[in-house]
Amino acid sequence: MDVSADDIKVELLDALEKDQLVLPTLPEIALKVREAAHDPLTDIKRLQELLGSDAALSARVVRVANSPLVRGYQTIEHLQAALSRLGVTYSCNLVMGLAMEQMFQATNEFVDEKLRQVWSRGAEVAAIANVLAQHYTKLEPDKATLAGLTHEIGVLPILTYAEEHEELLEPENSALLDRVIREVGPELGVRILQSWKFHPALAMVPVQHLNYRRNSAATDYVDVVIVARLQSYGYEDIGDESPDWQHIPAFNKLGLEISEESMELTGINEEEIDLAAVALQ
Repeated sequence: MDVSADDIKVELLDALEKDQLVLPTLPEIALKVREAAHDPLTDIKRLQELLGSDAALSARVVRVANSPLVRGYQTIEHLQAALSRLGVTYSCNLVMGLAMEQMFQATNEFVDEKLRQVWSRGAEVAAIANVLAQHYTKLEPDKATLAGLTHEIGVLPILTYAEEHEELLEPENSALLDRVIREVGPELGVRILQSWKFHPALAMVPVQHLNYRRNSAATDYVDVVIVARLQSYGYEDIGDESPDWQHIPAFNKLGLEISEESMELTGINEEEIDLAAVALQ
């Protein structure tokens, strides 16, 4: 194709600035749960009523309640018990995150596979972020999970654009599409989360988690996602300019000691992370 990655970036960002780029909207159930989360009168019964008509989502909430993401000692079989174990706030953040999976699907086979890969990767990062938040920070694990699930949310409008410009889906343009996702996706991700009224601490994650030299005053969700992302899939597509892991402030802020070859999460079982990731998918 004649168009370049830079041309596509300019077109997407220009449309974004002019409010002409259609950003994805939260699924209906996620919108209802977000509204409930802001209501101080919301209780477990109300959440159960909201989720009662969605058997698949309810089953996933139960699965998470029985996973290493939540340290329960008895197996739970029913939604009400799962919500009670998680609590209202945790349940709301979890449901909003899980409900987003339906957005990572497409009719085009290539785009659908790409989206499912992004979701799967996000689930793994979310699981690691949750475990890190539990073991190494005073951050809320449910918000760390949500940060992990949405750290690549900016890919959605780009792949929608690609579906409308099918030449981008040709094998010879794979590198071009990947470059656009890498260079435009983070900013789009921030705009999406802002439009969804996410807290600023979460909304900045899509762009800030790629700033490996970032050293904020206090440990935050960006730090957790930086470490989780690197633990999950390393420096993929980032480039040789990235610093050695020992020089990334996020590791020090979480109190993690690492070697040049690998990162060891002391006290965390890899099986725990694997089971947590499965629970989110």
